[in-house]
Parts: sequence; structure tokens; C-alpha cells
Amino acid sequence: MNDNRRIRVAITHGDTNGIGYELIFRTFAEPEMLELCTPIIYGSPKAAAFHRKALGLEPTGYAVISHAGEAKDGRVNLVAVTNDEIKVDLGTPSEEAGHAALMALDKAMVDYNDHLFDVLVTAPVSAESMKRAGLDFRGQMHYVAECFAEHAQAMNILVNGRMRIGLMTDNVAVKDIANAITRETLTETIKNFAQTLKRDYRISNPRVAVLALNPEPSTEEKETIKPVIEALAEQKVNAFGPYTANHFFSNSMYDYFDGILAMYHDQGMAPFLAQTPEGGVEIASGLPLVCVQPLQDASFDIAGKNEADETALRQAIYLAIDTYRNRAMYDEPLANPLPKLYHEKRDESEKVRFAIPKKHENSGADK
Repeated sequence: MNDNRRIRVAITHGDTNGIGYELIFRTFAEPEMLELCTPIIYGSPKAAAFHRKALGLEPTGYAVISHAGEAKDGRVNLVAVTNDEIKVDLGTPSEEAGHAALMALDKAMVDYNDHLFDVLVTAPVSAESMKRAGLDFRGQMHYVAECFAEHAQAMNILVNGRMRIGLMTDNVAVKDIANAITRETLTETIKNFAQTLKRDYRISNPRVAVLALNPEPSTEEKETIKPVIEALAEQKVNAFGPYTANHFFSNSMYDYFDGILAMYHDQGMAPFLAQTPEGGVEIASGLPLVCVQPLQDASFDIAGKNEADETALRQAIYLAIDTYRNRAMYDEPLANPLPKLYHEKRDESEKVRFAIPKKHENSGADK
């Protein structure tokens, strides 16, 4: 892989009545960002122009293109996902905004299948706008994962400068959490998490902390979580726990681990947000496509007021690019293994036996 190649970053515009366009404009107001990647915005030229005017920004700054294949380096490229005029009503959820957000996602996924970009970053959407549009929408990460049928069980990971928290049962009702955590599902999730830490973050021997489901040891910890951790130790998977969430986070035990597996959404999200005043992001692991989103909502209360903080979107772009490069470096030697330097055919002749030096013989290096 050419490390100097500019990664093509697709960015969906999110809820058109929220802060998505402001985050995008602020992020790429920094010239260094265009040196790092080539952005392809999936959105609406008219909605973008409306936001630029509302924010008091110059009318120039991006090039409208009809197809992602026309994207060029050194500029912000905007693909029109629809030719229809989208009504923008800043600060208000609407059916139209919900449909516009989904159109951007759909167009991006079609273009990914045609290899027109490398990674996907999604600007914030509004659950209320999606609901008004009549959409049964469980989040952008879940929607993207469903586009890859074989990866429908992909795990979301919360990332900041200090923690990587995997969510074992994201999007599962509280009453169903215990039943969703079986020995089989937990074993597979921990192994996949450890592999993700190796491939996406280049951690050669990751340590995974597994949180307990209950505040005090109970049936799930004794009969499911602890036996799984013990079995994985025999497979050389470094999983530890189960740790009660309160004890784990109050004592900053996360500093000793490369990844943390939370049993349910709020168990991981609440302490993560408490430790992440700004810049937190979420990435979907286990998908062919690197997909990242900033942990922000549409922020209707500040839409169009020049008050949005673009830190999280910028961090999402950084993480997407780093993950893409890490995967390429991890996969490259596996795709092109070195040729074997000897024949595997067994030969007991003295000529063969004495032609191969004995390992560590007379070296004293076996330490």
C-alpha cells in the first residue's frame, strides 16, 4: 500500500436541520485536512448553500459533482444525493430531514460497492426526524451493518484517547440482555474483539477486560462469563474479569487494558461519556467497510448558530483513516506470504538431517 495515497473519505450530511453541515465546514476549513484525505460529502447542494448562508460563510469552498468518481484531491467534493429541493428548517426535526439523511446513507453504500471511496464517516442524525419519516431506524451503524448480511452482528466500539469500549448487546432491550449473553455469543464476541484490536489498532497481544453484568456476582457471572474467560485463557486469548463496572471505572482500571467489553449499551456509554468531554467517536468493527461516527446528536438547539464543536467529527475522520491504513498493513503479509525455503516432504536421510542446523544449538539464546 502507498502510505502517501490520500484516503477517500465519504461523509454523509446527517440531519439537514441539525449541525452536520457546520461540522463539515468547520472541519475542512483547516487546510491540513485536505492534505490528509479527499472528502466526498453525500448531501444536497441547496441544503449546503442554506447552511453556509445561515453561518455567514463564503459561498465558495466545495465543488458539486454528479458522481463520486469525479472527486478530486485538494478540495471538498459534494455529491448531490437528490436533485429535489430539500426544505431546511433549522433546529426542528422533520420528515423531510429524515428522508434526506437516509438518502445520503443509501447513496454512499451504493458507491462503496463500486469502490468509489475508502472509508465512511457519518454526520449526526435525529431519531425524531427518522421516526417522522416513518423509518424503523436503530442508528446509522446498525443500518450500515445490515447492508452486509454476513456481518449483521458487528460490534460497535466507543473510542477516545484512553479507552476502547466494545458493546456486547447494543440495541438489545434491557429485559433481553441476560438471555442474549450465552457462552457461545460471549466467546465469539471476545475473540472478535481481540482480533479487531490486533488488526485495526496494531496491538500484537491485546488485553481485554470483561465487565460483569450485575453489580454483585450472580448467575451470569458464575455460569457464563467466568467460565468463558477461563476457557479463552487456554486458547491464548488475554481476557480478564469479570469486573463490576463501578469498581472498574472508579479505580481507573481501564488504563491497564487495550479494550473493555461492556455487557450492554448504557454500561459502556455512561462512563465513556463521563471520561470524554469532547471528541468521542464510535466505530463499527467486523465490517469490510471502515465506518465511524462522532458521538454527537443533531443538536437542534444550536443549529445554524456557529456554536458547534467539530472536534468529534475530526477525530472520527482521523480514526477512520488510521484504521484503514492499519488494516492494510496487517493484511498485506497475509495476502502475500513469503515462499517457503524448504520442502515439507519428510526425509530421514542423514544428508537432510545434518543440513538443517538445530535451533539454538550452542547459542545459549533460549531465554
